Amino acid sequence: MTMNATIETVPAPAPDAVSQRLTLVLAAACGMVAANIYYAQPLIGPISAALGLSHAAAGLIVTMTQIGYGTGLLLIVPLGDLVENRTLICSVIALGAAALLAAAFASHALPFLIAALFIGLGSVAVQIIIPYAAHLAPEAIRGRVVGNVSTGLMLGIMLARPVSSFVTAALSWHAVFFGSAALMVALAAALWMTLPKRKPVARMHYGELLLSMPHLVRTTPLLRRRALYQASLFGAFTLFWTVAPLQLASAFGFSQRGIALFALAGVAGVFAAPIAGRLADRGHSRVATLVAMLLVAVGFLITYFGAAGSALNLACLVAAAIAIDFGVQGNVVLGFRAIFGLGHAHRSRLNGLYMATFFAAGAAGSALGAWAFAQGGWTLASGIGLALPVAGLLYAATE
Repeated sequence: MTMNATIETVPAPAPDAVSQRLTLVLAAACGMVAANIYYAQPLIGPISAALGLSHAAAGLIVTMTQIGYGTGLLLIVPLGDLVENRTLICSVIALGAAALLAAAFASHALPFLIAALFIGLGSVAVQIIIPYAAHLAPEAIRGRVVGNVSTGLMLGIMLARPVSSFVTAALSWHAVFFGSAALMVALAAALWMTLPKRKPVARMHYGELLLSMPHLVRTTPLLRRRALYQASLFGAFTLFWTVAPLQLASAFGFSQRGIALFALAGVAGVFAAPIAGRLADRGHSRVATLVAMLLVAVGFLITYFGAAGSALNLACLVAAAIAIDFGVQGNVVLGFRAIFGLGHAHRSRLNGLYMATFFAAGAAGSALGAWAFAQGGWTLASGIGLALPVAGLLYAATE
């Protein structure tokens, strides 16, 4: 493929439109950018202490990033159907780099929370990259390509927590944000030199683009269903990973290094993405969706085994982390495969709506989890977490 060639949006890409090398580049970029959303998740203890936030308000550290991400999904990601994609991707990554730098310098709560909001906005570059990969992939292997690119995304999500914990233990939480800001600058430069251009064929103004989105929601029942499935799981996911570090510190006396080692258990979820993509290509999405929801529900259930602070309870928490991450990451790819098959002309808008729906649930899950843990400890927080995939299963039964 010629570097910086221009690719027009077409209904049926050539079989070689996306090479293995380009798939690898896109997967790596997704992982690096997605990590920015999750670096703060295991650090809410030290960050809230440094910024003077109470335990009940500590969830805002994660919630503000997710609110920014959700806003970007609705206002920035749809531009992928309108604006040349390489330029858009690199510009959004640059915005994220500036926000990470601001967070690194923050010494008070308000500046940090504002920076966290813009970190979320800058991180939506991931959701421009994934439809971009789907545009390049032919229909027969679209699930596999999206699954492979999503593997990078999931790996970034899973590794972000242990990496930020290790760096904080060795240096400080400020160093996490300084390092990521530098990485984003280097990534934007590398993608500018590597990615082929893609000019959408849409001919509409930005306002028309946004106004078309409520119509897509009303007229696309598959989008609504897949978004709500993932919302039930992602809310449980963010609740678990907001509350688990607090439980590990309070009930088990874990340090940041111990929390980092625990977070490595979630890396197992990365294997769910390519498996889910291949199952979707073979027409097994419904069964795979039900299995994903059951995994998340069972994950929360097993955390009740053993007394808090015991070896058995710790082993169950590790198993829960694996099950919850596997179910959530597999289901998101099933949703990608389903909605990307609905039409190439509005793929970015469909993706923005899909992601915004379940990231709103994720933001609520983080805030609710921190509040529930402050009020009723792990029992209350995990009970809410269990209720979410159960609600998803009940909804799936109506399909």
